[in-house]
Amino acid sequence: EALRLLQTQLAPGYDHRELEVHTLLEGDGINQGGEDDWEPVMHVTGRYGGFGHLETPLLGILARRSLVASNTRMVVTAAGGKPIIFMAPRHDDWRVQTPDGYAAQVGGAESVSSDAAGAWWGVRGVGTMPHAMIAAFGGDTVEATLAFGRYLRDQEPGVQLLSLVDYDNNAVETSLAVARAVRAEFGDDVLRGVRVDTSERLIDDSMIGDPEAWGRARLTGVNPYLVRKIRAALDAEGFGYVGIVVSGGFTPDKIRRFEKEGIPVMAYGVGSSLLGHSKGDSGLLTDFDFTADLVRVDGRDEGKVGRSFRENPRLVRVDWDRV
Repeated sequence: EALRLLQTQLAPGYDHRELEVHTLLEGDGINQGGEDDWEPVMHVTGRYGGFGHLETPLLGILARRSLVASNTRMVVTAAGGKPIIFMAPRHDDWRVQTPDGYAAQVGGAESVSSDAAGAWWGVRGVGTMPHAMIAAFGGDTVEATLAFGRYLRDQEPGVQLLSLVDYDNNAVETSLAVARAVRAEFGDDVLRGVRVDTSERLIDDSMIGDPEAWGRARLTGVNPYLVRKIRAALDAEGFGYVGIVVSGGFTPDKIRRFEKEGIPVMAYGVGSSLLGHSKGDSGLLTDFDFTADLVRVDGRDEGKVGRSFRENPRLVRVDWDRV
């Protein structure tokens, strides 16, 4: 994206092929270091009048995409190989969906929640169904899921059926009801999974009357005990093929806790925290800043105090014929 900016937005009369650019590659780690231990991510050499006006948008691209990609990488690492669904599009301006989704996939996200977020990769969005769809069916998750299943069967047979099961705040009973109904109408192995997105302000009804849940820590939201209850209930009725996708408030720390405890999760959906909306309390970054500095003029060193030319052997020279 940064190279495309240099390639297409130079001042009139300038040719991007005259620029000599050395850069890190997408997905490379960056050593931010301290005051004296940092590395440049890009060197641009050329006639400054052609690209000087691009300083601000170039920095914005690097900052935003690096933030999203880095946070996604941390979540992917915490998940230990289980799929991460990038569910952040609803948490920011719609115009950043496409580049944010691209950055998330650079960071290792397996899928994204909107078609726009997957546009630069040529992939479609994935997910389950919105709570609004269930509301449109009078709050009946089973009927909404069956309608979704019929649509997929007739219109998009390659898309897997997943149901959202927290609408009534009883994910155990709803998961069973959905699985039974889908089996009755479509047969086994059609329901690929259920997604649990219980609010962190609520305790699922299935645990309120469960003596084994009393006294346990962190019973609000999507928690280990709830996921285990859903898994046990599904397995008891022969629905072992139905996976469990979890979302809502997941951070690297929470994912690591789930993985350490062996919680039976098929995939994690992660949203706003990947955009830096976590207030710094989740182990994720809230910002990722860069500076751009003019450090050489006509081949001689020239720059403000503290900003000087620095080599970086990891930088790769850009071949414009391959961009």
